[in-house]
Amino acid sequence: MNPLQIDTTEPVLVTGATGYVAGWIIKDLLEAGVTVHATVRDASKTARLAHLTAIADRSPGQIRFFDADLLTEGAFDEAMQGTRVVYHTASPFVRDVSDPQKDLVDPAVQGTTNVLRTASRTPTVRRVVLTSSVAAMYGDAVELSATGGRLDESCWNATSSLTHEPYPYSKTLAERAAWDQAKEQDQWELVTVNPGLVVGPALNDQPTSESFAIVQQLAGGRGRFGVPNLAMTVVDVRDVAAAHIAAAYTPEAHGRYLVAAEATDLVDLGRRLQPHATRPRLVATRALPKQLAVLVAPLAGMDRAYVRDNVGHPLQLATTRTRDELGVTYRSIDASLGEMLAQLQGARS
Repeated sequence: MNPLQIDTTEPVLVTGATGYVAGWIIKDLLEAGVTVHATVRDASKTARLAHLTAIADRSPGQIRFFDADLLTEGAFDEAMQGTRVVYHTASPFVRDVSDPQKDLVDPAVQGTTNVLRTASRTPTVRRVVLTSSVAAMYGDAVELSATGGRLDESCWNATSSLTHEPYPYSKTLAERAAWDQAKEQDQWELVTVNPGLVVGPALNDQPTSESFAIVQQLAGGRGRFGVPNLAMTVVDVRDVAAAHIAAAYTPEAHGRYLVAAEATDLVDLGRRLQPHATRPRLVATRALPKQLAVLVAPLAGMDRAYVRDNVGHPLQLATTRTRDELGVTYRSIDASLGEMLAQLQGARS
């Protein structure tokens, strides 16, 4: 694969600029010399933007901040003007919500629709890179049992709903809506990046990503007597950012890209966190028997059906397209987890 040629002559748009993944995308772009139009909920809250401003100050690229609300029609018009590439990363990643439709589905689907409508009326836009998720590829690992757990870009989540795992449901609906819109026009091309659980350090001092909440729960003692051994895929945040950049600037890039370093499980993650923990005895390193895990699932804020359909169903990754077409190489997850936990432990000290 030829070295990536990043066009620095035209600005790009990154939505949800204060997000975990978005921060690393912006860092890579700024360091390459690109001008970034970054949308946030409130650009007047400069403290939340300080880490991005600091990166821009020491980089050849420039950053401009714009207010934009996902649910407001036309909110992205000004920020998108003159851009050739749009990175749409803004979407809620939370699991504990009181109203899944309002808190997850509407922002994900309507926000994506809003951004892509703006792209269609912005004549300079030629490529949209959408941050989707492995959650749009499967909701429950049992879905993949017929193929031995094989997960690739042809897979679509067929089990999640508004009442069963609404976060994966929101990601699935949002990506499907994006592909529907892409088919209705020929001005811009759509590429989606579908990462697994994202781990590794955040650029801001007080990360709020759900990924950090999961690591905190594993290391903080809540699961020290045992956890459901859930199947999952993981990837370093910097590799996810690299995939986004390659998806934008590789002319042949197309379709969906599964971005995951490895398939693993919750207990394995705990065991790999343990050497980095200041209180290793608190780290979750033991699996609950499946029947017990299903029984006590509600005590951990999990749905019994979700635990039943994700414990004991290992995954097999097929990431050939991402490696061959985007040139992505993956960091060690052990090192990523260590950096992540060090950041969490430093924030508490």
